[in-house]
Amino acid sequence: MMMKRALLSVSDKTGLVEFAQALVELGVELISTGGTHRLLTEHGIPALAVDAVTEFPEMLDGRVKTLHPHIHGGILARRDLKEHMEVLAAHQIEPIDMVVCNLYPFAATIARPDVTLAEAIENIDIGGPSMVRSAAKNHAAVAVVTEPERYGEIIESLRQFGEVPLKLRQELALAAFRHTAHYDAMIASYLGQQYAPEEPLPETLTLTFQRQQSLRYGENPHQSAAFYSEPVAAGPSLAKAQQLQGKELSFCNINDADAALSLVQEFAQPAAVAVKHANPCGVACASDILTAYQLAHDADPVSIFGGIVALNRPVEADLARKLSEIFLDIIIAPEFTAEAQALLGKKKNLRLLAVGPFGSAKPTGLDYRRVAGGLLVQTPDTILPTEEPWQTVTEAAVSAEQLADLRFAWQVVKYAKSNAIVVAKQGVTLGIGMGQVNRIDAAKHALAHAGEAVRGAVLASDGLFPFPDVVEAAAAAGIAAIVQPGGSVRDAESIAAANQHGIGMIFTGYRHFRH
Repeated sequence: MMMKRALLSVSDKTGLVEFAQALVELGVELISTGGTHRLLTEHGIPALAVDAVTEFPEMLDGRVKTLHPHIHGGILARRDLKEHMEVLAAHQIEPIDMVVCNLYPFAATIARPDVTLAEAIENIDIGGPSMVRSAAKNHAAVAVVTEPERYGEIIESLRQFGEVPLKLRQELALAAFRHTAHYDAMIASYLGQQYAPEEPLPETLTLTFQRQQSLRYGENPHQSAAFYSEPVAAGPSLAKAQQLQGKELSFCNINDADAALSLVQEFAQPAAVAVKHANPCGVACASDILTAYQLAHDADPVSIFGGIVALNRPVEADLARKLSEIFLDIIIAPEFTAEAQALLGKKKNLRLLAVGPFGSAKPTGLDYRRVAGGLLVQTPDTILPTEEPWQTVTEAAVSAEQLADLRFAWQVVKYAKSNAIVVAKQGVTLGIGMGQVNRIDAAKHALAHAGEAVRGAVLASDGLFPFPDVVEAAAAAGIAAIVQPGGSVRDAESIAAANQHGIGMIFTGYRHFRH
């Protein structure tokens, strides 16, 4: 079917002039709307204004222009049905063979920090999605183009065949339906935040993500994988990170780096986090970032090798020199100075990720876990240890210094896989036990790793104590204070054990399971 008529109505005008000119040279008659028509006219490209086709003026500030039988009839009529073509002829409607349309910039609009609700609503496209869906539905006869990146391919097909082949029309139709579905999902998500913030888990969950990059493989080489990003997300993230150097990120790199970045954002003071296999292996806070890194490194100098380091302060030359002393896979920081980049650039495979300034905002959005046949969805675990009242349940009090360490350890244990135990002192992790099938094994691992430094340290548990065994092990090692959720039917036994050994113990009243 030869291409005779095309309707152009685009928000993103990238490459449009060249594309339109090529269509005209191929003998295609153009129809265009509003700003698209003005742009074509300015460049001397002949195009009918849409109101010349509809014989009805654009109205309501452009809200109504293409919603007309002379447009949608020309798009939707089936060329293989004699009755459809007779209706077009009876109403003097000419077929439209191609629709080139992308939608109002809703995502860019709501990404602006100063956007108003009225502006967002004004950028909800109505006529565009209607035309795109109409053309996509009738792709047996009509080509629909929503991506400027496809313009060259379209022109080449027209030059070679005089039409857009069916296989390509099918691909374009699929892209078009994905385009409108993505658009509607963004609108639903935004309006949900505006009109129903108290309902984070709606009855119908509409999600949309954009493929940011294809990955070499997934967790294992035999698995395919890709990295998808949210259209609009606040705060530092891997999706918005600028990779300054190094090899392409892998599936596991991104997963581990996200764990490191999430944890380091918990701290206001200079902090360094080392992560291996999505678990923290060394975490430290200090008065300066260089000291914090050195302490985090020394907390587990074996596990940090080949791992990921996240820092919540810019990396300057002195820190870069220290970081370059060992093999690391990824370094994440708000930014890297030019001198730091030059020093670290000597390690060609080392990835440097600049994520921009850290803010004080809590993580937003929902947490998703895929299960067979469905999706587990929850709000993020955003409770900070300074926000909730903690209760000392023992005879022994907890000193101010111990309380600071307990809060630090509680922030870290939140990011270790359950069952998890963290031993810490003076803002540094000494031992982390994670991913064990019982809590006492996690405690033994953390205490053993802490070694002699454990005396006078504190211990945090992500879950309650079903038995007093963890308290007994902690006392034998020399732990001075414990923080745990509480809530076991045997809490009294753990409290009695703590009292017997003079250990101060705090119940938080909430847990931090991470599976």
